[in-house]
Amino acid sequence: MKRILWLAIALASIIAAAVTDVTGTAAAAVDIELQQALLPIVDAHPGKVAVAVKNLKSGDTWQYNGDQPMPTASMIKFPIMVEAYRQAGAGQLDLQKMLTLNEEDKVPGSGILTTHFSAGTQLSLRDAIQLMIVYSDNTATNLVIDQLGLPATTKQMEQLGLVHTKLHSKVFRRDTSIDMERSKTFGLGSTTANETLDLYEWLIGGKLANESSTAAMLEHLYGCSDRGMLCRELPATTKVAHKSGSVSASRGDGGIIATPAGELIVVVLTTDNEDQSWATENAAERLIGQIAGIVYRRYNDDVAADPDAPPAPLGVGSGGYLVEALQRTLNARLQPSPDLGVDGDFGPATERAVKQFQRQQKLPETGRVDEALWQALSPLITEDAPVPAPSVVNAEALTKQPADSLDGMPFVTCKAWAIGDRETGELLWSDHGDLPRDPASVTKIMTAYVVLQMAAEDATILDETVTFSARADATEGSTSGLRTGEKVSMRELLYGLLLPSGNDASVALGEHLGVRLVHVGGGSSPQDAGGPADPLDAFIARMNAVAKELGMRNTRYRNTHGLTDEDHQTTAADMLKLTAAAMKDPLFAEVVQTRQRGATVTGESGYQRNVLWKNTNRLLGTEGYQGVKTGTTNAAGACLVSCGQKDGRHLIVVVLGAANSDARYADSRNLYRWAWQQLAKEGNH
Repeated sequence: MKRILWLAIALASIIAAAVTDVTGTAAAAVDIELQQALLPIVDAHPGKVAVAVKNLKSGDTWQYNGDQPMPTASMIKFPIMVEAYRQAGAGQLDLQKMLTLNEEDKVPGSGILTTHFSAGTQLSLRDAIQLMIVYSDNTATNLVIDQLGLPATTKQMEQLGLVHTKLHSKVFRRDTSIDMERSKTFGLGSTTANETLDLYEWLIGGKLANESSTAAMLEHLYGCSDRGMLCRELPATTKVAHKSGSVSASRGDGGIIATPAGELIVVVLTTDNEDQSWATENAAERLIGQIAGIVYRRYNDDVAADPDAPPAPLGVGSGGYLVEALQRTLNARLQPSPDLGVDGDFGPATERAVKQFQRQQKLPETGRVDEALWQALSPLITEDAPVPAPSVVNAEALTKQPADSLDGMPFVTCKAWAIGDRETGELLWSDHGDLPRDPASVTKIMTAYVVLQMAAEDATILDETVTFSARADATEGSTSGLRTGEKVSMRELLYGLLLPSGNDASVALGEHLGVRLVHVGGGSSPQDAGGPADPLDAFIARMNAVAKELGMRNTRYRNTHGLTDEDHQTTAADMLKLTAAAMKDPLFAEVVQTRQRGATVTGESGYQRNVLWKNTNRLLGTEGYQGVKTGTTNAAGACLVSCGQKDGRHLIVVVLGAANSDARYADSRNLYRWAWQQLAKEGNH
């Protein structure tokens, strides 16, 4: 079927390439070679994908689902910027107007205003736009939207003929939505790959604003700090004017890639992604990087370098590996050291250091790095520890460790692991079992355990209705997919917590049950009025109290979901204790080994809709495994707590900090195999 589909698309593309418009001008040619390279990886992606590509020099194009409306996430901030500069050009808006940051303006998510600036801070509208694009600042975005008027961006896009490019609400403020049905379908905004490509093409062609405004918008976009997704497979020095966007189910990026062969526009939108993790190796982010890399190489592999042309000098605005090397080398060569941050961003501080070095070397003080300055700086320091001279390296005699023993513990990628008996909770073997680690979403084992402990005291709790708050709905990361005001029973929500790893579900459960614990000091005594005032904080206090009761000496909880907090930690040995206790609850054991679960939720206005939750634990597809919970963050790495059984014996294996998602499963299966072998040797099978 896929081959037939591919042949149909290819035939249609060939026909389209030959069509001329009514003026006799040949239509943009579809790049069949590019299609052959991209179609297999796009078609294989576990999720919905839309792609639009154009070589502005040759006119070659390729698109896949190019007219399919898709969620934008933060990519909608590009059209918001376009509308801001349109209003400024029309005299309707002053980009130098000073805005005041109020406490109520602050919203969570990406950016720096909420976490690093105090209420009362003033900044210009132009600076708010810069923060919106460069750091994808959500609070700054809402400040800009307030100045434009919420409907203005959508109205302007419609006037440009971009009928699917719409801004629905302020960021993390769905209550402001001007189209609630589209908000529910697409979130913050919607667009198509073709419409986003058109907007970038019109921008670089000067069709959206005057010359100075066009230059200003491109400067914002070239400064985008996201060097993943679209940029991840491009040469480090490639300049990209782009805006990315990410929510758990949808990832996208689009922009203008400056290459030796000319400018390329690449737009990739994804949604309904099976992989909703936030690790750098997320499948959608890898796909977007692969597409951009293939497009870049398609048009640049055959570009011959001019042997007589001098290398392009580095200067303010440059970035990448060479800038990092420059910064390290200047820190070492200049006395006193300028203490430049080694961040790969050539800014004013790096420029000042370059000029200082040029003065010392009696070179022209240009602040730019040309061939003469490279020679004066050489050899470059490319690592934090300087690389010795080749003569020293090549003369060094390196020794070898003894060959790997056939005995001993297995080799794994994870930072810590523990194996124990499920029935007794006894720790049998471990490596760094007491090393504190970020737990990521294995935190939710404790969240569920506290819920079930409270249900053991009052069985009616599980049949209570949980109503999702705005705070629960706004929780970042993996999600159960419920929205503000929607209702579901607590029993069902345990599946939404543990199968798709719903961060939002953890908050909703904590808020609901935490009401019982407010003024109870975490639940120790009803007479203790010194407990937390926030129900969610009270629930988290109960999580810590239960950890103490279980003897989890190295565990501290600061939230219900496991998103990174420097004081939110556990150990492999502690997780073993918790899991052994939790698996004694029949409902917990049933939920964590359920591979998928359907439920019906009810909205505020009385509507009902069905949801499907799929378990993120891939071990459940193999006989012999019964749960328990996955977890992934950048700080924690890939984590997995699991249960397995063989010949009537049940074990728990805890893996924390594996190299990636695939590695946590390989680590766990290797540990199980080794453990069964040890038990067989001991005769305990």
